[in-house]
Amino acid sequence: MIQTHSLLQKTRQFIVILLPIMITQLTMFAMTFFDTFMSGHAGAVDLAGVAIGSSIWVPVQTGLNGIMFAITPIVAQLVGAGRNEKVPFTVIQGIYLAAALALAVIACGAFALNPMLQAMNLEPAVRSTARGFLIAISAGTIPLFIYTVLRSFMDALGQTRMTMAITLLSLPINVLLNYLFIFGNMGFPRLGGIGAGVASAITYWCICAIAFFVMIRKQPFASYRITNKWFGLSFKAWKEQLQIGVPIGFAIFFETSIFAAVTLLMSEYDTITIAAHQAALNFASFLYMIPLSISMALTILVSFEAGAARYRDARQYGYLGIGFAIGLSLLCALLLLVLNEQIASIYTKEAAVAVLAQQFLMYAIFFQLSDAIAAPIQGALRGYKDVNITLIVALISYWVLGLPIGYVLAHYTSMGAFGYWVGLIAGLASGAVGLFMRLLHVQRVRSRAVRQPGHP
Repeated sequence: MIQTHSLLQKTRQFIVILLPIMITQLTMFAMTFFDTFMSGHAGAVDLAGVAIGSSIWVPVQTGLNGIMFAITPIVAQLVGAGRNEKVPFTVIQGIYLAAALALAVIACGAFALNPMLQAMNLEPAVRSTARGFLIAISAGTIPLFIYTVLRSFMDALGQTRMTMAITLLSLPINVLLNYLFIFGNMGFPRLGGIGAGVASAITYWCICAIAFFVMIRKQPFASYRITNKWFGLSFKAWKEQLQIGVPIGFAIFFETSIFAAVTLLMSEYDTITIAAHQAALNFASFLYMIPLSISMALTILVSFEAGAARYRDARQYGYLGIGFAIGLSLLCALLLLVLNEQIASIYTKEAAVAVLAQQFLMYAIFFQLSDAIAAPIQGALRGYKDVNITLIVALISYWVLGLPIGYVLAHYTSMGAFGYWVGLIAGLASGAVGLFMRLLHVQRVRSRAVRQPGHP
């Protein structure tokens, strides 16, 4: 990354950073997409089982794994301030912390999984598939968390094309393994939806190994000599990472878990409704990768500028990202409106599921604008290391407002299952408003600080 002096230069650097991240996120999400897509073609039970399993796995994976995203602003600010010698220690401590968190997730899952599934009103076959999927995918928790640390380090240097390349290599591996384990091709056992979990776990190990190789052997990463010295555990370093990472992770958790909670609450409906909801939500989540990618790009760029105390440039990057996100969200909304039927048919051959999925997709149109505002602002605030208010906004907007509104509409109006989606829209919109107000406050504070006499 370099210092920029005009809006045109910023736009160019923003796009250079953004495009590889976007391809990376879409590719990583494609793994979940192919899990859902291929499981759906194995049968409605497999699709519903993977839907329930994913609704439990995704919030845990994205929330706790999101703690590792603290590496990006920490490393980017160190580089922006010219303190490169501090980077190896930070990355190694991040790897230790990732392994510890992953083991904690596995241990908690061993005790909580069966009671959680038993408490849900699921058909026995759906419950069995969900349980097998979660057990299988948990085998990839450790490499997935460590890979996030390595990816965050690479992205913090502005080398987003490398993480894009690594992720692109992983996609054909995942699709091939799905083909083998879901459908039992080429002599492998036919595991149905459980096979999707097996495939994802193996893929996580692959991308972690590739990332380690790149970090050690390829420039500019090798110049940091990350693995030349394995530092001892530093709980002080863990504390710094957790102070930034926990609010990031739990803000992500509150957002993703609200969607998971809705899926779990929909277990009161029949298998067709669950399958249709999951298909529509999967595609809406696919489109969310666009504002999420912009968010991650802004974290890198705002961190770099904030580390050098160039707060005017950081503010300009923030508004540039929000503008990009809004424009792309309008295109996505048009896509949902025009290709509604075709999108639903991608996920299932069962007519009843497809028709219901089309109706859910119409509600997903209203997700786009709120996500286009909220996600980039979250990324900008992380760049400033301002993460605590984001956590509070996420908790209130999704759980205090969104879920209760959805529950009331689903149970006390004629909307039924669609009421939950209206609640999600309300939560996303309120979150966008709260985050925008916080960004304005942070920008004002930083602008005043830089004008103080003696400020660096």
